[in-house]
Amino acid sequence: MSRDPASDDDPSATSADSPAVHPTNNPADSPAPRRRQASRATGRVTLDDVARAAGVSAITASRALRGTRGVDAGLSQRVHEAAAQLGYVPDPAARALASAHSQHVAVLIPMLSNTLFVELLESVQRTLTPAGYQTLIGVTHYRADEEEALLRSYLAHRPAGLLLTGFDRTPAAQALIDGSGLPCVHMIETRDAPGIHSVGFSQQAAGRAITEHLLARGHRRIAYVAGQMDPRVLQRAEGWRGALRAAGRLDPALELLDPTPTSMALGARLFRELMARHPDVDAIFFCNDDLAQGALLAALRMGVAVPQQVAIAGFNDLDGSDQMIPPLTSVRTPRAEVGAQAASLLLGLMRGQQPAQPLVDVGFELVVRQSS
Repeated sequence: MSRDPASDDDPSATSADSPAVHPTNNPADSPAPRRRQASRATGRVTLDDVARAAGVSAITASRALRGTRGVDAGLSQRVHEAAAQLGYVPDPAARALASAHSQHVAVLIPMLSNTLFVELLESVQRTLTPAGYQTLIGVTHYRADEEEALLRSYLAHRPAGLLLTGFDRTPAAQALIDGSGLPCVHMIETRDAPGIHSVGFSQQAAGRAITEHLLARGHRRIAYVAGQMDPRVLQRAEGWRGALRAAGRLDPALELLDPTPTSMALGARLFRELMARHPDVDAIFFCNDDLAQGALLAALRMGVAVPQQVAIAGFNDLDGSDQMIPPLTSVRTPRAEVGAQAASLLLGLMRGQQPAQPLVDVGFELVVRQSS
């Protein structure tokens, strides 16, 4: 007899989908589930253990645990009681092997300490969970080698799809993605290329927009200050350069880059360094709001008037930016919308649906406040 393609965590289960024979036809009169030892080979309670304890076939146990219609209510209750008594936990990897599909989506993000990615991740989960999918979350720490290792590990679990941050990765990691054949959606950045699905916005255009705003306010010595130096930070720098180059105001000496992860403390330090080197700077575009927030606090301590002496602008419009003194001008990035739309796009791909628009540009918003 062919096996149930959606059987639970025992790919070798082939017993018939019928209850075991008991002295009575009333399932309630059947013996109560008996606690038994876990599988000696692994020390783990298996679906076979639950089925034997409940006195049913492995396929029936699988269907009962999954809530499949057509399973006798008494049998289902007995199976659930056996599972609870034995401490049974389904094996998602074995389930995927048995059914040729998974209910997991691998999501790789650079950091969990960054509010931007936390909001994105929460939005992804709010979209995937009601559809029956769970997330395998991997944190790359902005390291291509860590992302490659995570991909190797997660692909072994046969996820149903991938949600990845950006496009900068090792050739080996890209080969893993291509070779998996899994639906994949890239987040935060966009790329218009055949076979690529992405949801995000142009980091370069956003960097150019905030710089053009500073130029429009009459500032001429505009610096770019950045930390972390991930690909998106570098793209914002390109936007800054492009706007200043077009205005004939680009001075490479006003580009201050530091590989240290961004923080308010780093922002304060870089602000002091920049003002010491270039006291004639009249505006600063920081690659992230935490840097800009630190700079505003440093300016307050140093007696530097903002924006009268130097204007300050940030990026991502993080919590607290509107409460700074003065309130911080920033670029608001729609990370929750990116997460929701990327997850929705992936759901369609996992269901075999080809989207009308493989590239979704959610745009950005320039939020002008008193710091500029």
